[in-house]
Amino acid sequence: MMKWIPVALALALAGCSSTPDTTYYQLPAASKSVSASSQAESGRPAVFVEHVSVPDYLAGNGLVYQSSDVKYVIASNNLWASPLDQQLQQTLVANLGERLPGWLVSSTPLGQQQATLNVNVTGFHGRYDGHVVISGDWVLEHQGQIIKRSFALTLPQTEDGYDALVRTLAQGWQQEAGDMANAVRGIN
Repeated sequence: MMKWIPVALALALAGCSSTPDTTYYQLPAASKSVSASSQAESGRPAVFVEHVSVPDYLAGNGLVYQSSDVKYVIASNNLWASPLDQQLQQTLVANLGERLPGWLVSSTPLGQQQATLNVNVTGFHGRYDGHVVISGDWVLEHQGQIIKRSFALTLPQTEDGYDALVRTLAQGWQQEAGDMANAVRGIN
C-alpha cells in the first residue's frame, strides 16, 4: 500500500500543474484589396516589394521584449502565427496598396518598369519602458534612381499585454508604410 502513495502524489501534483496557453498573433493590415490583373492590364505604375528581412532574434516564433538596455526576452507562449518577415511583407504590400491608389503593389515581380522595394527591419519589439521599437532601413529602386532611407520609430504602448504590443507594432509599421508610399509617389 505504501508504494502507491508516491505514485498517487505524483499524479495529484501533475493534475494541479497547468501549462500556459499558447497564443498566436497576426499583424493587422489595410483591408482594401484590388485585383492585380485589372490594374496590370491598364498599364498603371507598379511597385514590387521584393524582400523584407529581419535579424535572427526576430526570426523565431516568439514575440520579442527588451527587458533592459542589453537583455532581450523571446516569448515562448506568445508566438507569431506565421514568420514575422512574411507578415511584415504581406502587411506592407496591403498598406502600400491602400496608400497608393492606382498603383499595382505586389510581392511578386511585375515586369520591366516596376519600382523595387527592399526593407531591412532591425527592431520590431516591445521595450521595458512601455514603448515599442520599429527600426531599420529600406531601398527603393526605379529606372536607375535609388532612394535609401533609415527609420527608427519609438511609439508608446497605451495598454499592457501582448495584444496591445502587436497593435502598436502594427500601427508603427503602417506609419512607416506611409513614408515608403510617399517616396514611391515621388519617383514617378
